Amino acid sequence: MLTWAAALLLVTIAVLAIPVTVQFHVSRHQVLEQDVRLYWAFGLVSVPIPLAKSNSKPAPRKKTEPRIDRSIASKRKKRDVVGALRQRRFRRRILRFVGDLWHAIQKRDLRLGLRIGLGDPAETGRLWAVVGPIAGMLAAVREMSISIEPEFYDATFELDTSGSLRLIPVQVIYLTLALVLSPAFWQGMRRLCTAER
Repeated sequence: MLTWAAALLLVTIAVLAIPVTVQFHVSRHQVLEQDVRLYWAFGLVSVPIPLAKSNSKPAPRKKTEPRIDRSIASKRKKRDVVGALRQRRFRRRILRFVGDLWHAIQKRDLRLGLRIGLGDPAETGRLWAVVGPIAGMLAAVREMSISIEPEFYDATFELDTSGSLRLIPVQVIYLTLALVLSPAFWQGMRRLCTAER
């Protein structure tokens, strides 16, 4: 029984140690456009990945009052996220995870253009206080062309990105477990959960 369990564990680790390559081009302005494909076992397996359904027709607005309520709830959630990111230990742990994951991934021809705004200059300013320094650091990254810009007056999320990523699943699992098991991560998540109540 132990032999079978050990053999199954070794086979699982061997499968997870095979590199996975993702080639993608995703853009979102008014309509989401995407072309994402996953390659596994050195190109023997090729699978298209649909991220989301793009819909050129905007959803009709039915009532004004519920939309205002959703807007208030949305602003509260944004404040909660900004508040969690302003915790030094939580922010440092997230940045460390992102950095470790970035170094674990082999990158090729990466390009990212992002424009974000929360619809309120004050809220966007608070978000940019966190995102701005990160955007400045990312702009100096050699493996990727990155441009992140704020939009202070309109609620905006525009995206244009493309490239190729190669990773080893067992490395990503290890880094994710290290993040999830860290006390700093759970302190930040506890603040988010407490603020939503």
